[in-house]
Amino acid sequence: MPHVRRVVPFVLATLALTGCFSSRGSTTAGTVPDLGACRMLSPDDVSRPSNDTETVSCHQPHTAQTFAVLTLPHQFDHASYDDPEVAAFAYRACGGRFGDFTGADESLAMRTILSWVWFRPGTAAWDSGARWYRCDVIGGGDQARSYVDLPTTTKGLLLGRPQDRWMVCAQGATVSGSVKVPCSDKHDWRAVTTIVLGDAGTSYPGDTSVQRRTRDFCSKSVGAWLDYPVDYDFGYSWFHRPEWEAGNRRSVCWARTDS
Repeated sequence: MPHVRRVVPFVLATLALTGCFSSRGSTTAGTVPDLGACRMLSPDDVSRPSNDTETVSCHQPHTAQTFAVLTLPHQFDHASYDDPEVAAFAYRACGGRFGDFTGADESLAMRTILSWVWFRPGTAAWDSGARWYRCDVIGGGDQARSYVDLPTTTKGLLLGRPQDRWMVCAQGATVSGSVKVPCSDKHDWRAVTTIVLGDAGTSYPGDTSVQRRTRDFCSKSVGAWLDYPVDYDFGYSWFHRPEWEAGNRRSVCWARTDS
């Protein structure tokens, strides 16, 4: 299960679900973090299981904001530091709270440049019994080389019709392998809708079925979004069994457009 959640499907094939359980990490990150705190995090920071980067004023440039600080249930009191069940639990908890905090529904959460990451205590603190975990909104995803600055608060940022700078678009001839950018930048594709392929109890229907249903739905959905032009191009991002088992039941539809 993942340490960092890529809520925007930047690649056609899969999300990065392997996680990052490096033994590297702060040995002092035992103090319970402050809710709402802001930090300047980099992709390198996010790749690690714990983080004690100094906080900054949310009125200063920052790329991350803590939106939840929670405690693992007692069933994990004796869990190992890299227990995958710990990761799965924190992943689900942070994922649910991301939408509540930012105002994004499931579809919008897959079409924004924002994502989230969770951190656990450092190894020494964990061995001493610390069982908190922290959820941060970050200004980019798992393919980003750097993150964008966030506003003073990201609470409610995606309510209503979000600004283009928070939505995901793509530059390139095709969606797959293209450079993903905020829609406020020059672009060729925009992620416009999503398709629901099943509910929580639905078994994975197989790659062929997922791809076919996604293609057929996106063809119609993008046409409607573009107001039924005579000719139009569309793309789609669909995901495989690992993402399905992690809880993702959606594919994403892309329209070729520069606006």
